[in-house]
Amino acid sequence: MKNKLSIVTKLFLLVAAAGLVAVLFTPIWRIDLIAPQYPEGLYLTIHANGLEGNVDIINGLNHYIGMKTLHNEDFIEFTLLPYVIIFFAVLFAVTMLVSRRWLLNTAFILFVLFGILAMYDFWKWEYDYGHDLDPAAAIIVPGMAYQPPLIGFKQLLNFGAYSFPDIGGWIFIIAGVLLLIAVILEWRKNRSAKRYMVVPPAAVLLMTIVFSSCNTKPEIIREGKDQCYFCKMTITDIRYAAEIVTTKGKVYKFDDVHCLLAFNKEKVITDEQVKDIYLSDFTGEHTLIKAGESFLLQGGQIRGPMSGNIIASGNKDSLVKLATRFNAEETTWQRVAK
Repeated sequence: MKNKLSIVTKLFLLVAAAGLVAVLFTPIWRIDLIAPQYPEGLYLTIHANGLEGNVDIINGLNHYIGMKTLHNEDFIEFTLLPYVIIFFAVLFAVTMLVSRRWLLNTAFILFVLFGILAMYDFWKWEYDYGHDLDPAAAIIVPGMAYQPPLIGFKQLLNFGAYSFPDIGGWIFIIAGVLLLIAVILEWRKNRSAKRYMVVPPAAVLLMTIVFSSCNTKPEIIREGKDQCYFCKMTITDIRYAAEIVTTKGKVYKFDDVHCLLAFNKEKVITDEQVKDIYLSDFTGEHTLIKAGESFLLQGGQIRGPMSGNIIASGNKDSLVKLATRFNAEETTWQRVAK
């Protein structure tokens, strides 16, 4: 029959159903916390039925800054989620057996809606967790919130927080991709049927969610607010500031090239982990420019906040004027970084 599903689609549904069963026994999401006092790191894994990892230690730390403690019984999601996962596993299996395209489309749309709802629920939990603070906490930083990142990296005081899917989360994503491919294949096979033309926009929606990645672009350095990662001083002169962006999107900000180079010597991160190094343009609006593409001056009357005594410019003509002004010598990033 025209609306019967293909063998490939049935195979995708079988794999997706089996994968969701496996999600019941694997961690879905993972949050890692890295700080100088915990070089080995702390972690929190989210399973379908509860939390695991360094929950007690994290609760103890969060108590001081007024954050709520984490307890499985406080989350109704851990009661409902296993049943939701089983529902979709059964739905995929039934769709494979019934072999009807309308049921495949229904399963796909429901799965997309569930994914959107789940991510929104996760974001809302993180928002409440990071903003609803105890006013009587031992440590209070005015205006500070501690919302973990939904996905990617975020600096929270002296803790670096990473948030990414774990094994179960990747299985969810793979199941969604398989469903997406199945829907597109069936739609192409039956594209003359006008009643199913609504499917491609939904497919694009899931593709956007699945293939969106964490940001690896530089962050704006906020003068008078951001802190130098190396010397812990507040960045007060953005003209000399610098920044490192890692391949995972983590950002390290520095008040001076001197601090950046000293940080690199400590090998906190490897050269392979560094995606780009940026320097603040001394002129204009002090935008961040890639170190390897910048024009540099060193010495003379240049006085950086931490004695780095290096300034950068994105324009050769501006560099010539600055060289005369500061009686400084032109150099390159390759020389400076040695």
